[in-house]
Amino acid sequence: MKSKVAGMILILGSLYYIIAEAISATFFNDSLFSTYIFHTISELGIPNFNSPLFWLMNSAFILIGLTLIFGNFYKFKYCIAKNKTVFYILTLITSVGVIIVGLIHGGNPLTLGYHALGAVMAILGGNILLIVISRSMRDFSGYQKITLVLGVIGLIAFWVMFFNMGNVYMPVFERISVYTLIVWSLLSGLYLAKS
Repeated sequence: MKSKVAGMILILGSLYYIIAEAISATFFNDSLFSTYIFHTISELGIPNFNSPLFWLMNSAFILIGLTLIFGNFYKFKYCIAKNKTVFYILTLITSVGVIIVGLIHGGNPLTLGYHALGAVMAILGGNILLIVISRSMRDFSGYQKITLVLGVIGLIAFWVMFFNMGNVYMPVFERISVYTLIVWSLLSGLYLAKS
């Protein structure tokens, strides 16, 4: 029963994030294509005329952080055979980071540093978490291999983004590095629900 509950929470949290971002991007003050290509996810959460549904995007950040904490600590921890302390620490770093992103937006110069710190915690911590998870379970079958590939893709995208902050396509790499976590959350929900 615990597996199904945790699985459904992870699935719903992931779907909420995807839908909330899509709706926020639709109402952003630019075309949908341009919003996804040339505007960062964080821009959708800044409370100004460009993003009238900023609260929806920020709620998605907070919810996915809470979802990750619940899913990992309520049930997924039992799937981890080794490196449990690292798993717990990285789960907390990732979850707290994404919650910070939802609570402290990037549009204020006074709080921009905290927002950036939260983003690094969430993205870098989250993709390292995926790699650790893939190598810490009892088996290394299909699910673990997909988790490893997602983590590696996310880390590569993060570093490309990090060293190209001024590039016009930087938001694309940001999204790739974030979506690896959302895809993993969705897959993990299905994995647990089937257990």
